[in-house]
Amino acid sequence: MLTRIAPGIVRKTAVLLALLLLASSFSLYAQSRRGDALTLKIALMGPGDEVYFWFGHIGLVVEDRITGQTRFFDWGVFSFDNDNFFANFAFGRLLYSCMVSQADANYSAYIHHDRSITLYTLDLPAEKKEEILRFAENNMLPENRDYYYHQFRDNCANRIRDILDLGLDGKLKEKYGNAPGRYTYRQHVRRHTWFNPFVDWLINFWMGQDIDRPITEWEEMFLPSEIGMRIRDFHYTGPDGIDRALVSSTELLYRSKNRPAVLDAPRLQWPRELLASSRFSALLLALFLFTKKKNGFRICIGLIQSLLGLFFGAAGSALFFMSFFTNHDYTYNNSNILFVNPLFLAVIPLGIIFAFTKSPKKRFVIGRVLRVFWVCVVLGGLLTMVMKLFPAFYQQNQVDQALILPMALTLAFIMMRLSSFKKREKGKLK
Repeated sequence: MLTRIAPGIVRKTAVLLALLLLASSFSLYAQSRRGDALTLKIALMGPGDEVYFWFGHIGLVVEDRITGQTRFFDWGVFSFDNDNFFANFAFGRLLYSCMVSQADANYSAYIHHDRSITLYTLDLPAEKKEEILRFAENNMLPENRDYYYHQFRDNCANRIRDILDLGLDGKLKEKYGNAPGRYTYRQHVRRHTWFNPFVDWLINFWMGQDIDRPITEWEEMFLPSEIGMRIRDFHYTGPDGIDRALVSSTELLYRSKNRPAVLDAPRLQWPRELLASSRFSALLLALFLFTKKKNGFRICIGLIQSLLGLFFGAAGSALFFMSFFTNHDYTYNNSNILFVNPLFLAVIPLGIIFAFTKSPKKRFVIGRVLRVFWVCVVLGGLLTMVMKLFPAFYQQNQVDQALILPMALTLAFIMMRLSSFKKREKGKLK
């Protein structure tokens, strides 16, 4: 049985459907217009003053011509005021955050600190620009903005790299994911730390062999500058089937004036360390051989050993702590622990006692203990060299070996000669 529908209901239904279609069309049109009104840029900042700024910074800039806003999305924000910041940092649980702010304010701050700024304008379809913006805005929500930082695998650059890959439907990783990188993690680090010998040595002393493995170009993009280099030359096929350059224009907003350059290639460091250590060792030998006042030399050599014990003991203790009790996984599997470790701290009091004790017997015993200690350091260092004959051991710690072994060998020789001198002196007295 058919039921007759009133003409009025039909008209109202038709009008409602028309309005819904109109609203849907307007929504799609508005979304399309929003994407067309967006300009996305990658902002690349050069190194800064503090050690954690030496590797540069990177962010996403979104210019919206509808709202008139230019926002800077930043995945590299942390604060010393966070709860238990230093304890979390020590244990490798450093909390970073994603934040958004006005781009002009950020530019002014970086220029004030003499940090270079380069802007790369991205050529992406409107819908991809919207997708990236939605992803970035979602990351800024309180429940999503915090993450645990990792020097190589999860930092501000890794986040930008992954966002670009999102906008390119995985084409960035497809091209660079298996391509062999230029350098290892360690070599990239040394490109940025070369100008400060102390920090350069200390950072690389703490880093274990895992950062010496070959990496891909995708992994190299843990550095902002590597992202800039890759995207400058990147091309992709758009939805229209046309080959496009990812970067449509590059703008150098500011060039730093007083910054050490980042090296294009890492320098060979171990000859410099070997030369410095050899000179220091030669000076110790000259003092030992030509100083007539042996008591003065004894005080000098005792204090020198105490200072070496303090420095290398602190470095070795930090390495021991990070290797076995923290999440700093890039310090794991570090063979340096075999010849520089917390045992160096024992040299501090031993050196002072050797320098100032008035008891010949105590001085003789302490001297022999110090001699055995330095011999053990030499043997530990030589062991780390022999270990490299096996494929499982490939840590590039020649710099550490070059710095420490000549000094340890010289001190072992001097303490042996001092002990034998005391023996002869004691025999003459009898």
